Amino acid sequence: MSDAIITSENLSKCYIIGHLQQQGDGFRHVLDRALRSPFQWLKGGRKNKQAANEEFWALKGLDFEINRGDVVGIIGRNGAGKSTLLKILSRITEPTTGRITMNGRVASLLEVGTGFHPELTGRENIFLNGAILGMAQAEIRRKFDEIVAFSEVERFLDTPVKRYSSGMYTRLAFAVAAHLEPEILIVDEVLAVGDVGFQKKCLGKMQEVSQSQGRTVLFVSHNMGAVTNLCKTALWLQGGKIKAVGEARTIVQNYLTDTTGNSAQYHVVKDTNRLGAYGDKMRIHAVEWLTVYPIQHGTTVRVALHCHATADCEEVTAGVGFSNLEGVRLLTYDTDLLDMTRHQIKKNQDITFELEIPELPAGPGIYNLDLGLRSGDMHQLDFLPAGAQIEVVPSEHTPGSIIRPGSGIRLPCRSRVLAHKTPL
Repeated sequence: MSDAIITSENLSKCYIIGHLQQQGDGFRHVLDRALRSPFQWLKGGRKNKQAANEEFWALKGLDFEINRGDVVGIIGRNGAGKSTLLKILSRITEPTTGRITMNGRVASLLEVGTGFHPELTGRENIFLNGAILGMAQAEIRRKFDEIVAFSEVERFLDTPVKRYSSGMYTRLAFAVAAHLEPEILIVDEVLAVGDVGFQKKCLGKMQEVSQSQGRTVLFVSHNMGAVTNLCKTALWLQGGKIKAVGEARTIVQNYLTDTTGNSAQYHVVKDTNRLGAYGDKMRIHAVEWLTVYPIQHGTTVRVALHCHATADCEEVTAGVGFSNLEGVRLLTYDTDLLDMTRHQIKKNQDITFELEIPELPAGPGIYNLDLGLRSGDMHQLDFLPAGAQIEVVPSEHTPGSIIRPGSGIRLPCRSRVLAHKTPL
């Protein structure tokens, strides 16, 4: 007997996109129309405008089943149809064709403040949102203290939520959705609004909801590390269709390989990643992988930092740090630790630092790369925390014991066994 809590059959959604076409919109044509037909011109020249409609299929022919208690990551590039699917699942919009069957109460967190009334206080919105989810007053009161404690907005509980920051909105909305015991919890990328600590807390709550309470979680995120760690199954959407569905780690690995391909070999650094006034004399503008991407665990990795100097810089060294997705630094490599080589860089000079990392110890997973340049006096010339990301995948020599989420940096060590006398 099937234990499916969500069943989709030939699910499709079509939107009609309207285009307004206007003929002869140059100055000469506008003047000519005004002189020939002044009244028609004043009305907007409707005869010269033609409406053209275009069909856009955001989803096309989706067939899938999700079982009770599953944690499913929904991944795909922007425009793949993820948000449309969640809106259909949340009953915000109806499918054009096909149908979807859901056997349980749904709580959705798709946008910051969904289901909140801006004029009401946090306290009032907890009861309002709970009522929208179909909860009885007694049930909401029973969970009220847990919701407030989790959201960490107790100080502002009697303040209208229109005065909340986006982070406070998100904390309260997630707390309500997760604690009022829905059979199906749907969470979109909205968690990205919160700080790192809050994101980690939410991921832990979703694990608790699924593992200990047997509830179903649908999680949409561009954070592949979070999807891999949280979800057992991943559904990959591409162009409104299902590209693949299966074990989360395998699907994520295939998705990253497919979407990055050769482009992952060369990554242009965003200036928004740069902290403070760093980069005023010399800056990193791109990272290039000189090793086949994605990177295999235990292999020798070569990476190039492409830089440009806007001033003379003395005794320059480069470094790359590996951090987990919570921002905790795990490992650092610097160019001057082995050979003490330092470089004199001239103004307007382009330079590339090539770093070689022997037998990369990072276990399979997603890591942020912190990128830095320093001068001989330890002055930080440039620093970009999470300036790029790296995916590490298992190699044929990777022990099975570390092919699991959160294995992080693991290094071998020597050991010995001491035999002790057996106690009487």
